[in-house]
Amino acid sequence: MLVYVLRRLLVTIPVLIAATFFTFVLVDASGDPLQELRFAVPPVPEETIQARAEQLYLDRPTIERYWLWLTGVGNSRGDIGILQGKWGPSTQGAMDIGQEISERFLITLRLVAAATLFALGLAVVTGVISAVKQYSLTDNVLTFFGFLGLAMPTFWLAALVKEAGIWANQNLGTNFATLGATSPLYYRMEGWEAFMDVVLHLVLPTLTLMLTGYAAISRYQRASMLEVLNSDYIRLARAKGLRNRVVMRRHALRTALIPVVTLAALTVSAALTGAVITETVFRWRGLGTFLTQSIAQYDAFAVMAFLVISGVLVVGANLIADLLYGVLDPRIRYD
Repeated sequence: MLVYVLRRLLVTIPVLIAATFFTFVLVDASGDPLQELRFAVPPVPEETIQARAEQLYLDRPTIERYWLWLTGVGNSRGDIGILQGKWGPSTQGAMDIGQEISERFLITLRLVAAATLFALGLAVVTGVISAVKQYSLTDNVLTFFGFLGLAMPTFWLAALVKEAGIWANQNLGTNFATLGATSPLYYRMEGWEAFMDVVLHLVLPTLTLMLTGYAAISRYQRASMLEVLNSDYIRLARAKGLRNRVVMRRHALRTALIPVVTLAALTVSAALTGAVITETVFRWRGLGTFLTQSIAQYDAFAVMAFLVISGVLVVGANLIADLLYGVLDPRIRYD
């Protein structure tokens, strides 16, 4: 098992390097971070522009900048080199990229984790029910909502959920439409009060990402469950007189979950992508808004920081999915 995990991690290294390189080139070619200085009125002295370009390493070729960002080798300032724990200078004033990432990471992580877990749970339940009650009214209703979730864009769904929360607050006396990741007084709260504050702020954005994530997985779960239910070994188990509950839990569901595990890893990636929009709508100060601000400022090193963090999360999710194959299918061994 340990050898397999190490081998998988080694394989992901060149994948991450290739992904970061192509992203760096695209971000570098997307615009000039110094355009506001170049076209400022009154004009900014050329010496000031040149000093700012040297500070951001914009006076060097793209390949050299990427090498410095990756390794920090050949740089005497000690402010760049991801392998040395240095994220690089930011175009957004004196912002410390490393500090911003550390503050925002847990905020986005709890949103992505909650949305992924709830989406998987809902998808498995609805997929199994649809398969067991194939072509029934229940199946048709769940199928309708599944396709509805697939058809709705994240930004539109987020706006609808936000408006629904505001309506509930105004007409039902609830407290669902809470914008931001926490209340302004969160850091003065303790214990249960702080926990409930986090939960209330999680409700609407988690619901948005959950609904967009569960739809596709539920369809795969239904198809996988139908295939298993029509297999010979399930018919044999029923012919032996095993109770339907035992057949469903020990034989059918366990096997039907195997292809869904692959989608579970992809759900993490989809949740990270959706978080960019969802955090903007609900005013979360997480990695999603960090990315949009960085793109607007042509901040290549900040965009790369988001890519590294999200890449590590996706790689970790895929590794966990691979290990779960061995739990669900005894025939799979990692010796």
